[in-house]
Amino acid sequence: MSDFPLLTLSILVPLVGAVALMFLPERSGVGARTTNLPQTVALGVSLLTLVVVGVLAAGYDTGAEGYQFSEVHEWIGAFGAHYAVGVDGIGLTLILLTAILTPVVIAASWRDGDNGRWSTKSFFAWMLALEGLALGTFAAIDVFLFYVLFEATLIPIYFLIGGFGGAKRSYAAVKFLIFSLLGGLVMLASVIGLYVESAGSDGGPTYLLTELVPIMAEADTGYARWLFVGFFFAFATKAPMVPVHTWLPDAADEATPGTSVLLVSILDKIGTFGMMRFCLGLFPEASQWATPVVLVLAVVSVLYGGLVAINQRSIPRLIAYTSVSHFGFIVLGIFVFNSAGQTGSLLYMFNHGLSTGVLFLVTGFLISRGGSRLIPDYGGVQKVAPVLAGVFLVGGLSSLSLPGLSPFVSEYLVMTGAFLYDWWYAVFAVLGIVIAALYILLMFQRTMTGPLRPSLATMPDLNRREVAALAPLLVLIVALGFYPKPLIDVIEPAVETTLSQVGVSDPAPAVDESSAATEESGE
Repeated sequence: MSDFPLLTLSILVPLVGAVALMFLPERSGVGARTTNLPQTVALGVSLLTLVVVGVLAAGYDTGAEGYQFSEVHEWIGAFGAHYAVGVDGIGLTLILLTAILTPVVIAASWRDGDNGRWSTKSFFAWMLALEGLALGTFAAIDVFLFYVLFEATLIPIYFLIGGFGGAKRSYAAVKFLIFSLLGGLVMLASVIGLYVESAGSDGGPTYLLTELVPIMAEADTGYARWLFVGFFFAFATKAPMVPVHTWLPDAADEATPGTSVLLVSILDKIGTFGMMRFCLGLFPEASQWATPVVLVLAVVSVLYGGLVAINQRSIPRLIAYTSVSHFGFIVLGIFVFNSAGQTGSLLYMFNHGLSTGVLFLVTGFLISRGGSRLIPDYGGVQKVAPVLAGVFLVGGLSSLSLPGLSPFVSEYLVMTGAFLYDWWYAVFAVLGIVIAALYILLMFQRTMTGPLRPSLATMPDLNRREVAALAPLLVLIVALGFYPKPLIDVIEPAVETTLSQVGVSDPAPAVDESSAATEESGE
């Protein structure tokens, strides 16, 4: 099975599905039996992709070293570019997240493409296209291929926001595109710099990660640091981190709920994935050189995102700012350079996708019923929609990392890693946990409890389709909260490899000398 191109198949299935979807009629059937063909086909394609990824995950060997299911084919010989894909624990974790979330988003967004401006089939075709491109990005082990896919993911998300968003959709889409293109152009300079460096090596120009790592190990320190800055700026913008985060609240506020999930839970993870895969892998010395500044930015993101979230009136904007805070935790875990922090960081990427997915989707269901995004327009919703309120609460408690829910394990590991590195960073990050309890519980209190607003008296509860769409995420949040071992077993070997590339190891356990001497004398 390892010789079968499963990775390529997982990428092609949604891309081919997206193209095929554009040739389908909007609807089929007559009268009451009318079938929503675009939605049905899109859901079927995304489930088929999930099956392919499931087969790939089942065949992944957690004890093997290096990339698995690798495929390498020459693409542009003059550049040294290859179509090269492969997975380790880092890539597989995010590929699984993408494959799980996409069918959930499609099922939850069944009516969101019917806006009268664009066709429904184009809405779901762009979703499938984004899934295929994201899978390719997480699987790419050639820097040039990664860059092409990194930029290509902007296309579907731009049209999903600009074509199907709210009243200020054009502004939000253009702002997102400008920030993303700026980051991409800066990274392009570093990509060209890698070509120049590799062209002077004995083997000639190459973009293969396995060949670039030893080449960059011999590169001039100052040169490598400049290349690191180019990559990191692009990834920090994508993540996003303070101060290049301002595009996210506008995009999340105007996009459909499903688009927001794809944007925050999948697309933005390319930024933190890139930090682990490329910044640490290609520029280990530069990564350690930049660590003090990066950790300060991470802590600032944690605190700033949380504090600003408290004062938001719009629910989607509030969730967007919580994600700025969460991404601060993820970056903190990456750059403390120990196995606890990096394992927690990668696990955080996966679990944040689940919890934020639930929050955005259930918020979308609430807004579609209440007709407003603003917190003050709600109150007492749990009296008429107890299931919606219950799911909203679980999603909120998951976001604040309640013990027993999956994000808790991630945050615990990140904080452990931060304490091992330098307790000052951990102390400030802990404040972010306290702030998270404030913005989540206040939001729930103001929208779901208290007197019922008369305008909401007839609000319907979640229907069976909506509950079925959210159920897989809720099950995973609880299951991984109590038993995260299967995912950790996939992550840990990749983290160990990354740390060895950077040239660091976990600190030895501290032993009190007086206690040790007492024990020895007792013997």
